[in-house]
Amino acid sequence: MKLQYGFALTAIAGVIVGGAAVQYLHAQSKPPIYYVAEFNIADPEGYMREYAPKEQALTRGYGGRRLAAGQKVIGIEGDPPSGVIIELWESIEKLQTWRASADYTELRQIGEKYGKFRTFAVEGF
Repeated sequence: MKLQYGFALTAIAGVIVGGAAVQYLHAQSKPPIYYVAEFNIADPEGYMREYAPKEQALTRGYGGRRLAAGQKVIGIEGDPPSGVIIELWESIEKLQTWRASADYTELRQIGEKYGKFRTFAVEGF
């Protein structure tokens, strides 16, 4: 009889420890960040030649991963921008480091010669 109680207590303790470990690990993980850039470009050739390739390389260098990019934007409600970029970032801190970098600040001045941008970040699940 005592042996059965021992097994039961061991099983209950295992469930409690396992549950606590899962909760701890879940609390440690951060949700991904989706960065969205909408743009309206006045000079597409200049933008593609002087800005886009450098911006893509800089994004990769800081850990961003491009999920979608293009100028074939389909409006569902309202007027769509001429182009959209969607990127995945590991954390808001990494995204902010990229945006605050001297390299990005300098490059963005080049991009603004070619068009207007609207950007925002969305926390994922």
